[in-house]
Amino acid sequence: MDHRTLGSTALSVSRLCLGTVNFGLHTSQEEAFLILDQAFDHGINFIDTAEAYSEGRSESILGNWLALAPHRRSQIVLATKVFRAPDEPRLTARHIAQACDASLRRLKTDRIELFQVHHVDRACPWDELMEALARLMRDGKIQHAGSSNFAAWDIACAGSFSQQRELPGFVSEQSVYNLRRRLLELEVMPCCRSFGMALLAYSPLGGGLLAGAPTGASPGRRADSWVQRIAEQHRGQLTAFHELCREAGHSAADVALAWVLRNANVTAAIIGPRTVEQLAQNLGALTLELSESLVAKLDEIWPGPGGEAPQAYAW
Repeated sequence: MDHRTLGSTALSVSRLCLGTVNFGLHTSQEEAFLILDQAFDHGINFIDTAEAYSEGRSESILGNWLALAPHRRSQIVLATKVFRAPDEPRLTARHIAQACDASLRRLKTDRIELFQVHHVDRACPWDELMEALARLMRDGKIQHAGSSNFAAWDIACAGSFSQQRELPGFVSEQSVYNLRRRLLELEVMPCCRSFGMALLAYSPLGGGLLAGAPTGASPGRRADSWVQRIAEQHRGQLTAFHELCREAGHSAADVALAWVLRNANVTAAIIGPRTVEQLAQNLGALTLELSESLVAKLDEIWPGPGGEAPQAYAW
């Protein structure tokens, strides 16, 4: 398993990050433990969760797994996320502190390596947000802070504010990135590069859309109604994509994941297997090197925004 440095930090993270969004929802604790064991054995040291996943059950399952073998904790880079709660309609300093404590309890740990703001809350002033996160760092509860689903200008605002106030800034941005959804290439990727931030790509298989047949149904995974709807909208592209993968002798899932990993701007791709079998399939993409001719054909099927801004549209 290859590893990369998480942005400007000293943390070394695996190129595949194990996402746990399905734990407690589609994946039982027993199956989740098997997935976690296999991932750890294959060198995946980066695990991502969130307070919102299955109403905290994802964090609890992960905490139960960590408690089974405490010696593994020092080898794990643990990431979770915070956002507004039903009884706290804004991302306030109070909620950030309370949510962090609740996550620590569910995860059965005394620290979180990467504490991410799940979505931007433009009603929360930057000084309140960044100082609340800095306080958690001073208290030793979190090691670093990151953003998730932020626009490039949000990332730039947070970075500039932190630099001006001499506060720790975000070290990473987590956002959706796959063959079908490439808007990050326009502004988010260059913005993260400018601030020395890691880019964590979630949904590299497009929620299963890029892993299955042109109908949107992936092997071993239920065909969600939204996947079927999007698959119908992109039937021509999906048919061409799967035919190209078949001719190249690779599975569609391997090609889609390998394509994300080959991007030099991507620090890690977040996978969300529901079963041990899906995890095994994801691991296969690590050894796949895509030829330049294959990548060029993928660009024809799934064109991006044309590069980085403003060259993509103004030059």
